[in-house]
Amino acid sequence: MELATTTATAAAAVAYASSPHSRISSPRAVSVSWSSPSLASSSRSLSTSPASCPASTSRRWLPVASAAVELREAAAGSGDSVRVTETPQPGSIVKFSVEVPTSIIQECYQLTLQEYAKRFKVPGFRPGKIIPENILINYVEDRALEDSVRILTQFDDMRSSFTLDGVFRYDVAVDVAPEVRWLSEDKYKNLKVVVEIDEAVDAEKATEKELQRRHKALGLLRIVADRGLQIGDLVVLDIFAESINSDGSKGEKLSSAESTGFHLDTEQNNNLVPGFLGSLIGIRPGETRSFPIQFPESFEQESLRGVRAQFTVVCKELFYRELPEMDDSLAGKLLPGCNTIAEVRERILERCKEVEKTAIEQATDNAILDQLGKLVEVDVPRALFQEQGQQLYGAKLLQLQAERKLDRDQLASLSSQRSVQAYLEDEKENITRIIKQMLAVGDIFKSENLQYSTELLIKEVENSVAEFKQYNQDYDEDNIKQQVQDVLEAAKVLEWLKENCTIEYVRR
Repeated sequence: MELATTTATAAAAVAYASSPHSRISSPRAVSVSWSSPSLASSSRSLSTSPASCPASTSRRWLPVASAAVELREAAAGSGDSVRVTETPQPGSIVKFSVEVPTSIIQECYQLTLQEYAKRFKVPGFRPGKIIPENILINYVEDRALEDSVRILTQFDDMRSSFTLDGVFRYDVAVDVAPEVRWLSEDKYKNLKVVVEIDEAVDAEKATEKELQRRHKALGLLRIVADRGLQIGDLVVLDIFAESINSDGSKGEKLSSAESTGFHLDTEQNNNLVPGFLGSLIGIRPGETRSFPIQFPESFEQESLRGVRAQFTVVCKELFYRELPEMDDSLAGKLLPGCNTIAEVRERILERCKEVEKTAIEQATDNAILDQLGKLVEVDVPRALFQEQGQQLYGAKLLQLQAERKLDRDQLASLSSQRSVQAYLEDEKENITRIIKQMLAVGDIFKSENLQYSTELLIKEVENSVAEFKQYNQDYDEDNIKQQVQDVLEAAKVLEWLKENCTIEYVRR
């Protein structure tokens, strides 16, 4: 059986090498971090998965790949040849129906035995010693076939039909580069993009908030003894919560909504459940209040979305801030090196404008990419989906490790095959969307004859390699180079589209 499947795979190598698809390589994947203002950080975020992640996308031929090469040469010089019928399939797949003549089967059979004898150390036989055929075949049972060409024909059918005296027939499948089909005749020309800018992305407002934050940091906390909570105070709370059933009875404890010794700044309440702060106004130290709250469907914590809860809150301590007068004497304390409040405000505003510009650029890039993804149809092949998903997952682990959010045991657990597959399933829609964007970008780059400098490519590859070395991760420099090329292509395409499409900015 193993020689049958090995012969099939070797013949598939011959067939595929001689087919026009042998020169088509699956495009590399580009993540949405194209929009990052730093191409270095973008390319690093798309680098190959860390060595600890088993999700390798490289495909290896069998140990008898060299035999397949020799076989192709032998077939080219003889009267017999492998017959291949090519049939396109859905999902960017091509099926090859292969017929291997007897002469090639005989030669492949012998070459395969020779290759096995060279590559495997069979106990009881010294190197170079002739190993009986039956012993050699039994030893390599279940070792020959690795992840390469997908053989569609059932192994049992191959086993029953294989003979050294007749033609051997089977089907194989190969993923090919998917076709990008634009839904509009104009393709990406005359593109119109609406960019929604969050109201928080406002340099002037951000400046005032930052100045206020720095001013508050200079204040002193005083204990409140003669009144209840009001806006501007800081309060320490113990928070308990239970769900409320549909019939109004008490439900289960909501541990994720509870906290003891919780410090609440009443001027920074954007992350609170709507109605929570209002229910606490006037509460005094030592007082306990109980009230119902409905979590909104858009709440950040998914497990609490739409949940109706009964909160019980105990006020432990209550403080107000005694702030110094905002005048030029505080300038150096608010921002070292400044002599006036006006100078402090100006320098903070300068920084906030840089942040605002970066945020708007990123929002613009994301909006353009989202629009491109909606303008194309693509049959995403399985191999490309796996490769892109694994790259994204590997980049995510690398980022978490860089931020020191994972210890070695956690990293090992998240690098398991089960964790990788769970990520691919959960993020299927997002991964597919990114692939569509990537393929659209590649099509535009080619159609518009865009280019980037070799010097920039070298610099970005060096930056990516340096980061892998910094975190002691194994890497494939060829993979990194390809991924950096994808990022640079994306940057060029986005630059071109911004100059050649209509962009409308809307504040929300």
